[in-house]
Amino acid sequence: MMNIVTLLIGVTLMYATPLIFGALGGVISERSGVVNIGIEGMMTVGAFTGATVGYFSGNPWIGLLCAGIAGGLMGLLHATASVSFLADQTISGVAINLLGPGLALFFCRQAFDGATQTLPVTNKLPKIFGDSATGILSNLNVDVMVIIALITAVVMWFVLYRTKWGLRIQAVGENPAAADTLGVNVKKTRYLCVIMSGILSGIAGACVTLSIVAQFSQTSIAGQGFIALAAVIFGRWRPQDAYLACLVFGFAQALTVVLGGGVVNIPTEILAMLPYVLTIIILILFVGKSVAPKADGVPYVKGKR
Repeated sequence: MMNIVTLLIGVTLMYATPLIFGALGGVISERSGVVNIGIEGMMTVGAFTGATVGYFSGNPWIGLLCAGIAGGLMGLLHATASVSFLADQTISGVAINLLGPGLALFFCRQAFDGATQTLPVTNKLPKIFGDSATGILSNLNVDVMVIIALITAVVMWFVLYRTKWGLRIQAVGENPAAADTLGVNVKKTRYLCVIMSGILSGIAGACVTLSIVAQFSQTSIAGQGFIALAAVIFGRWRPQDAYLACLVFGFAQALTVVLGGGVVNIPTEILAMLPYVLTIIILILFVGKSVAPKADGVPYVKGKR
């Protein structure tokens, strides 16, 4: 029984970690007033970049860094369209979700002789307890990104609620005109937040291909970006609540793994649907009760009231 519990905990943390980084990326972007539904596309680009660089360099940390940079470039593209050109942020996010997988597949074919998936990464991100762990600890098969995700959530909470810059971000997301009159550069603030959102989303994708599956394929992300977006809403645009929401979604995925291992005789099709059904249920129950920042999704034109 204890082995099953620890296995559930380990698998929950493993699957929740990419969602946490993606959700935190959504929080920082939307707190500044820019809707980012392009998390899925940014995660896909990050997943491909992390796996490819990790494979050719043999160093997963370099792959993780490059994945963050690739995601940041996608964030820059979204910020340019949304902030500078005042494009509809939802449409821009949809475009990112279409562009990301397309770019990943194109460059994958170029780098791996026409293949639609990368070769396996030989060196994955290091485990917390190492491969030599025995007993109960062997079921907690999680890597250091679990700790980094927790630290990132704490740092984002501190920045948003305990620093001057964080208060400026929230002011820009609530009332950009008032923030502008107080000397806050609305455009610069939104650019930085959306780029940071892309960086975190790219890292989220790399967590999948450098830790969980160890290679990139077209199904590596498979809707996890949308689940992360649901966690942002479920978490009421707060980093600490989004973190907890990701643990809930990670637990749902862990149930599919543990129950699919023969513990209970449940059809695999039903188990595979569980995380996505839970996402829909949570959105139905909580989307009407969650209140987004007032200026979220509203382009800001300087001087216009």
